[in-house]
Amino acid sequence: MNKSFRFFVTPLLLIFPLFSFANFDFNSNCLNAYKSIFELKLGNARAYISTEKKQHPNNSIIPLLENYVDFFTVLTSESKADFDRLKGNKSARLDQISDDDKNSPYYLYAQAEINLQWALIRGRFGEYFNAAMEVKRANSLLQDNNKKFPNFHLNLKGLGLINAVLGNLPDGALKTALSTFGIKGNLQSGLNMFEKLADNLPKSTYEPFYEEVVFYYAYVLTDVAHSPLAYAKTMKYTERIADTSLLKSYLQSYVCIKNSHSDEAISILAKRPEGGVYQPFPYLDYLEGIARLNKLDLNSATYFNRFLQATKGVNFVKDAYLHLGWISLLKGDKEGYGAFAAKAIKNGYTYMEKDKQAKSEAAAGTPTLDLLKARLLFDGGYLNRALQILDNKKAGDYTNDKDKIEFSYRLGRVYDDLGKDEQALAAYQETINGGKNLKYYFAANAALQMGKLYERKKNEAKAKEAFNTAIAMKNHEFESSIESQAKAGLRRLANN
Repeated sequence: MNKSFRFFVTPLLLIFPLFSFANFDFNSNCLNAYKSIFELKLGNARAYISTEKKQHPNNSIIPLLENYVDFFTVLTSESKADFDRLKGNKSARLDQISDDDKNSPYYLYAQAEINLQWALIRGRFGEYFNAAMEVKRANSLLQDNNKKFPNFHLNLKGLGLINAVLGNLPDGALKTALSTFGIKGNLQSGLNMFEKLADNLPKSTYEPFYEEVVFYYAYVLTDVAHSPLAYAKTMKYTERIADTSLLKSYLQSYVCIKNSHSDEAISILAKRPEGGVYQPFPYLDYLEGIARLNKLDLNSATYFNRFLQATKGVNFVKDAYLHLGWISLLKGDKEGYGAFAAKAIKNGYTYMEKDKQAKSEAAAGTPTLDLLKARLLFDGGYLNRALQILDNKKAGDYTNDKDKIEFSYRLGRVYDDLGKDEQALAAYQETINGGKNLKYYFAANAALQMGKLYERKKNEAKAKEAFNTAIAMKNHEFESSIESQAKAGLRRLANN
């Protein structure tokens, strides 16, 4: 992919007056609709779109905005019924745009965006081949548009996303389908595009698109690149987004939870904007349940139950039931744990990795209580509390192989985050020695974390050895994700 995208922050109004090109008119109705979409005020967005349809029925920005509304409807509901109901809208929208002005930079861009949005949604419901076709189409459209309109900043948003995701995609159905079409990405190139956009959009007339750029950039940093800078950069770039945006609350709380800042996530979710004007978003209750349980707050059950009652979606149901089981266990109710574990196995779907893992854990028997506590506290960033639980124990205190290697693994992760490098390396090595031939992810992930630790210490030889150790382990949980991260580590070392 082209790595030489140039940035011009000249007064773009001179080049593209008021975003208006024949029947691609990003006028005030459209900008208000777009702003409402990215605050998750989808009802308001529909009203602005309806007004625009009456005033300018041939404006081909309308089908793009309608697609955004569908995209966020499905993203917030996680509903297969919504997905099945709305996906048929795609072709008519593309038809309307394709009949319009080919000399507008929005002509190819809008078609690419619609394809890319459906690709992202299809991936959540297992339609990998169709998603791959849409990524291929979007990539081709954006490449062409970038040649025709190199100063059109918005090309970089889709190209950045495609580069980043394809540059670090775990093995699986989607990667297999994409490789069939010969599409490859470059993670660092994608990250660079987003960084440039996030820094430069506020200085340009494309400032209204800033929030969307940050939305995708935060996702790429956290879930694709697994970047240690994800938390700091997300908080930095979301700061200038209005507090009336529910999407801001989601982005910040999600990234806080994924990066062990549970107290901050709880605070953000407590202050999130509310009211009938906002799109229902049950997943935020699930997130708050996660954040609270990470500090062993048993009242977190309220939030998981609220999520399960409100969601019409197919994702995170198994995981929510498993977490309710853990709460029962923390209360000393083993029977309650068994009942919730049975629900985690029976209810919900396994489109998402979280739910696959929840089903697997629920079927594996009752977890050991102190290891569960240490795991939750570590995930929440409560490192000293986690260490207190593990510090006076040793692997030999546990009776089965799983608990022995999990103990070493949990200890290694806590030492690592506390900056106790030598203790962390010793615990990781113990995990690898004991678990390299078992189906659990502990040994492979210990090797991955060891590689990252050596990389931070500038010991490239040891880092490379550890990453290769992670890749060499097969037939374990999260194999494709761990392997893709280890391969990304080797690419970073090769580029240094």
